Amino acid sequence: MGENVEVGVYSIKEALSMADDQGLDLVEISPKADPPVCKVMDYKKFLYEQKKREKALKAKASKVVVKEIRFGPQTDDHDYEFKKKHAEKFLKEGAKLKAFVFFKGRSIIFKEQGQILLLRLAQDLEEFGKVEQMPKLEGKRMTMFIAPKK
Repeated sequence: MGENVEVGVYSIKEALSMADDQGLDLVEISPKADPPVCKVMDYKKFLYEQKKREKALKAKASKVVVKEIRFGPQTDDHDYEFKKKHAEKFLKEGAKLKAFVFFKGRSIIFKEQGQILLLRLAQDLEEFGKVEQMPKLEGKRMTMFIAPKK
């Protein structure tokens, strides 16, 4: 592909006629430059290349996965340990963890127990992740976020 590349400053009319002579399009590469930078090329090919670049960048971007673990205010030790193992696994895989205590009916009177449970979980998972948001009561849920350590 021996392309005839002519670099220089041309008027719009000249550039358009050059593109027309070659059967191609005049594509504006960087409009913010002074003077604006244009290139004589196939516009469809330009769009294709641009989409390909965006797709490659999107593939490199990491996706944040949030896993949830639900507790009750009266969760016993065996259930707690079972859920803690799952939380460890999630953090090792690199997912964020959303641990919450759900208060049903009148169990809202055990707010302190729910907070103690979440803080205990944060302490037990200290080596796998760090607390991103301390326990916060939102309606009938007390929520805490833990992000994995890199």
